[in-house]
Amino acid sequence: MAASEASTATSFRHAFGGVLAFFILILIGVLAFSIRLFSVIKYESVIHEFDPYFNYRVTQFLTKNGIYDFWNWFDDRTWYPLGRVIGGTVYPGLTLTAGTLWWILNSLNIPLSVETVCVFTAPIFSAFASWATYLLTKEVKGAGAGLTAAVLLAMVPSYISRSVAGSYDNEAVAIFALIFTFFLYIKTLNTGSLFYATLNAISYFYMVCSWGGYTFIINLIPMHALLCIVTGRYSSRLYIAYAPLVVLGTLLAALVPVVGFNAVMTSEHFASFLVFIIIHVVALVYYIKGILSPKMFKVAVTLVLSAGLIVCFAVVAILVALVASSPTKGWSGRSLSLLDPTYASKYIPIIASVSEHQPPTWPSYFMDINVLAFLVPAGIIACFLPLSDASSFVVLYIVTSVYFSGVMVRLMLVLAPAACIMSGIALSEAFDTLTRSIKFQLPGNSGGNSKANAGDASSASASAQNVVVKADKTEETAKERPSRKSKKKEKEPVEKPQRNPRNERKLSVLPFEASIVGIFLLVMLGAFYVVHCVWAAAEAYSAPSIVLTSHSHDGLHVFDDFREAYAWLSHNTEVDDKVASWWDYGYQTTAMANRTVIVDNNTWNNTHIATVGTAMSSPEKAAWEIFNSLDVKYVLVVFGGLVGYPSDDINKFLWMVRIGGGVFPHIKEPDYLRDGQYRIDSQATSTMLNCLMYKLSYYRFVETDGKAFDRVRRTEIGKKYFKLTHFEEVFTTHHWMVRIYKLKPPKNRLRGKAKKSKSKTSSASSSKRSGKRTRNPWQ
Repeated sequence: MAASEASTATSFRHAFGGVLAFFILILIGVLAFSIRLFSVIKYESVIHEFDPYFNYRVTQFLTKNGIYDFWNWFDDRTWYPLGRVIGGTVYPGLTLTAGTLWWILNSLNIPLSVETVCVFTAPIFSAFASWATYLLTKEVKGAGAGLTAAVLLAMVPSYISRSVAGSYDNEAVAIFALIFTFFLYIKTLNTGSLFYATLNAISYFYMVCSWGGYTFIINLIPMHALLCIVTGRYSSRLYIAYAPLVVLGTLLAALVPVVGFNAVMTSEHFASFLVFIIIHVVALVYYIKGILSPKMFKVAVTLVLSAGLIVCFAVVAILVALVASSPTKGWSGRSLSLLDPTYASKYIPIIASVSEHQPPTWPSYFMDINVLAFLVPAGIIACFLPLSDASSFVVLYIVTSVYFSGVMVRLMLVLAPAACIMSGIALSEAFDTLTRSIKFQLPGNSGGNSKANAGDASSASASAQNVVVKADKTEETAKERPSRKSKKKEKEPVEKPQRNPRNERKLSVLPFEASIVGIFLLVMLGAFYVVHCVWAAAEAYSAPSIVLTSHSHDGLHVFDDFREAYAWLSHNTEVDDKVASWWDYGYQTTAMANRTVIVDNNTWNNTHIATVGTAMSSPEKAAWEIFNSLDVKYVLVVFGGLVGYPSDDINKFLWMVRIGGGVFPHIKEPDYLRDGQYRIDSQATSTMLNCLMYKLSYYRFVETDGKAFDRVRRTEIGKKYFKLTHFEEVFTTHHWMVRIYKLKPPKNRLRGKAKKSKSKTSSASSSKRSGKRTRNPWQ
């Protein structure tokens, strides 16, 4: 009777705990969504940054023209005169996800615009990512650790920076896909279910559709499988978790046009195939061991290993031949930059020029993951007590993500879920230990501690041992009845369970006062984390880059120059006019001004970008000839010297020089430096003072304050008074942040020379001049 009542109470407690966990997860989802709405509340519902504008434009095309036109869309408004096949060069996961959401909402008569759906896609999937984190951590260390990790991820600043409302980028859905794929892998590893293995391959396919970071998954999981094999943890569950993922996942990944045969031809995927071969060899060995005698098994193993080595050598030889035939050894530029942090700065300046590809600073770790950086080591230790297949995977995850985040600041985003999982495990274990210590030492505890001192840890641990021993003895008597073979077998189950719980209880029970102080410190630590996360979401990561604000003594100032410039282009230029700018602003120009651009943020053609960089680095006449050969009619530059905007083209100019000089050798970086220093004042070189970027940025700048003082570089410019002969200013925004120039037609440029040279020269000299005019200036 008592046993039935206890089982009823236990089942009721589990049911209540499940319902409570469900409502807590709902609140965590609401928290993850709402903390990312500061950008909409403080500013407006607008797309942020640069890449999201391209994704928004593609989503508009998808919802208007349908999926088939999307796959076959050739965009002639980008990379003029080359164009771009959108369906074959974009990861379609984000676009298809937002398009599907828009279609579902409109089918339910909820008439939201495409822009609104795009703005709120990232906050919605941040809630999904929090729930996926709960599922993953629950498989590793239980529901308590899962809930803690989920609430940490919902607020972690590193993830907020890429999932705030309006941040319509690939990472908005990719982080959810990453965590959910890891969860399904661990679930399959724990259960050995082929159903979860199939779901894992489908989830991996969604990750491939969403982000190029899928290569992290297809390398981390093989590393874990190999680790399990080397440490003697191979099982049929590991085979079921790994083999279907490689086969089905690779086949599905090859269906994505932007990936295609790269799923089997690039070095990023070779590790998965190598481990696939190894795991089959190991499975064959285990199978042979089960059906043969020990003597025959040794012979068979010798044969299998011999054949396996021959096959491995053949495969390795083929891979080496394929890799050796590639100039980059089969690796992409970004992958090589991760393996060798100095590679991009040496050979691919276009990758090194991107700010998010730079290594992070130490303060950025505290900014992006805050106190989690101190909790991660404790979580790693907890994963080893005891070590399981699931806990070894998250340890491997945190170690690799820490390395990659140290190479590229953008990959702090991959570190954030791992840090939240480890911190959730650490906090859960700490709370469990502290609360258990307090419970065992309360005066009314049923273990018999009412007569003892409440602060005596040894008496509390002794009572806990008695409870455990009694439970162990009842389990032993139940096991004795079906099988009583020998006295040794009867004693073994009694001694082993008694030893471990006693030691564990002694270590886990702390003094009462220390437990109270520990809980208080953990609560204060959590409060500090919450305050920091709310501040980061409200102040640091909520401002859209297209609308800038600043606070001063006379109030809030809003700088809406970017949209002002794009609106001018849209209303005052022809539809077919070509606009040249640095590649950072290509996506925004195409999406907001609807004008054709020469280069954009896709950066797939280094030579084309180098051509624009060469034009910006050249004197005015040579730059005019380059732009005129590309049918450019307008040139757009971003200038922050008047208002102190640091991310302007003058600060990016040396990257234009480096990228241009990498293709066209006559552009040399030392020509723009004075004694190795980049200067724009009176000490600047003549090459710098006469290049097109300098002139377009500082034209008429002296008229603003009479001194031409640059507030970003904090100095007066070197060349204040000059005129433009081949370009004319047509528009400058209110705060001078965006300046637009128009190329003068050839007739206006040559009219003055024609009046001066009335006397006819010889035919040879005239042919020489005409030859100079038609010569390609950057070859």
